[in-house]
Amino acid sequence: MVSRNEFVNTLVDLIMKAETELSKDVLEVIKKAEKEEEYEIAKVVLQTIIKNVEVALERRIPICQDTGILVFFLDVGIDAKYNFDIYDAIREATRIATKEVPLRPNAVHPITRVNSGDNTGIYVPVVHTSVVEGDEIKVTVMPKGAGSENVSKLMMLLPGEVEKIPEYVVEVIRNAGGKPCPPVFVGVGIGGTFDECAVLSKKALLRDVRYMNDFERKILDMLNSLNIGPMGLGGKTTALSVLVETAHCHTASLPLAINVQCWANRRASTILG
Repeated sequence: MVSRNEFVNTLVDLIMKAETELSKDVLEVIKKAEKEEEYEIAKVVLQTIIKNVEVALERRIPICQDTGILVFFLDVGIDAKYNFDIYDAIREATRIATKEVPLRPNAVHPITRVNSGDNTGIYVPVVHTSVVEGDEIKVTVMPKGAGSENVSKLMMLLPGEVEKIPEYVVEVIRNAGGKPCPPVFVGVGIGGTFDECAVLSKKALLRDVRYMNDFERKILDMLNSLNIGPMGLGGKTTALSVLVETAHCHTASLPLAINVQCWANRRASTILG
């Protein structure tokens, strides 16, 4: 049986890992882009990013000063054994991590703008839960900064606009320019409902960024022809990966969500049980 204390301590360590180191797949595509980049200023920016990651790991400090809003994805096994409020434990782990990592206090009331001071609040941290087979609990945390989140888009298309999806993705990234700290990772949700589509676009960013299908690579090539480049200073590397998730939708609907993530596609997972 998973104890509450074990769960909280594991999540604090998981948050620390997500905030201070990039996963192998993310770092690999950044290094590959640096080797292939032809623009001098773009190459220097990518080299600086790589150095930033190395220093953060060495000193165990956050990769970026915007430590984000924490988004958790839970896969709870139907036979998992625990006797505590998982959501309350996640909030406690977030409060502890805010002090120990440390995390910048980012959670504010949407109207009064009063800061909670510990990255918790109404429906924050964000938790998406799925019930799955097995007796384990898989937890994934994704710190999501505002620079990239603010340029993300959700739109309700007409069913006949399927062929225009790549163009809509390109339009979002073109309009974003250097705001989301490119080169970016782009999560795309297609189908489902208004709310499910947005979640799909975030879940897409959890995939191994090195592997894309032809449709995803087509969009990636279109994005990299924009010449926005690293930090918006020009170059062939505007995006590092495009990842698409789909869901069946209503016959009269075509939801499209484009979730933009900066070069620091931070996420970490663990399994308990």
